[in-house]
Amino acid sequence: MTEEHSSPIKTPKQLIIVVLLAFAVPITLAALVSQLVTSGEKGIHEDDSKVLARIQPVATVVLAEASGPKGMLSGEQVYAQVCKTCHDTGLAGAPKLGDKAAWQARIAQGEATMSQHAIAGFQGKGGAMPAKGGNADLTDDEVRRAVAFMANKAGATWKEPAIAAPAAVAAAPASAAPIATAAAAPIPAAPAPAAAAGKLDGKKIFEASCAACHATGIAGAPKFGDKAAWTPRIAQGVSVLYTHAISGFQGKGGVMPPKGGNVALPDPDVKAAVDYMVAAVK
Repeated sequence: MTEEHSSPIKTPKQLIIVVLLAFAVPITLAALVSQLVTSGEKGIHEDDSKVLARIQPVATVVLAEASGPKGMLSGEQVYAQVCKTCHDTGLAGAPKLGDKAAWQARIAQGEATMSQHAIAGFQGKGGAMPAKGGNADLTDDEVRRAVAFMANKAGATWKEPAIAAPAAVAAAPASAAPIATAAAAPIPAAPAPAAAAGKLDGKKIFEASCAACHATGIAGAPKFGDKAAWTPRIAQGVSVLYTHAISGFQGKGGVMPPKGGNVALPDPDVKAAVDYMVAAVK
């Protein structure tokens, strides 16, 4: 009868083993269950938009365009960026800067006439002037300032149109409310690129920088779509056309100012415009 109620633990060693198992077994089971629950990759089945929403920054910073507002260039700045291409060298009959003899008759026509010729373009016996020097991005007042700057270098006393002060940007109040709004606002979708990578819009570049001469034939420029005028030029090879368009060219058949007078135009843009004009006659 005594043996029926006796403990299965007979020795101290057995007691130690039982105590250790009492701690180890529950801990091991808990670890296995935890690993089973958390082993799946978080977010693997989530929609991409939900993932982006979860990791979005609390706010975004937008910087102003590096180019700044249009219409803020002085006459000297416009001359340096656009006009000097022809007026430093006398291309296409352009009167050189500071040449009083060449400018005298033009100044006598008056500031209004000179400015109109520079803005709209002009072709006469003495030479040719593409509209806005070939840079359609210039404002009319910027062109007028450049005309006054050049005329004054030859003895005129014309006044450049004033440059309007840029509008002040209103400062946002320093409070927690705007910050909270910015944090809650969704991330705006990135704008789609204007053109596929590596493919420039030759038509757009042509209309902005080349049409001033090539739409009318100013300074002997072959008109857009005129196959007879373009055939001998295409025969020279496209690399020669690129070089003439980028670096400028003056020959018996006409004059080509570097980059159509828009020296800020990147070389790939110039090549895209050439390709567009060449494709129009093939």
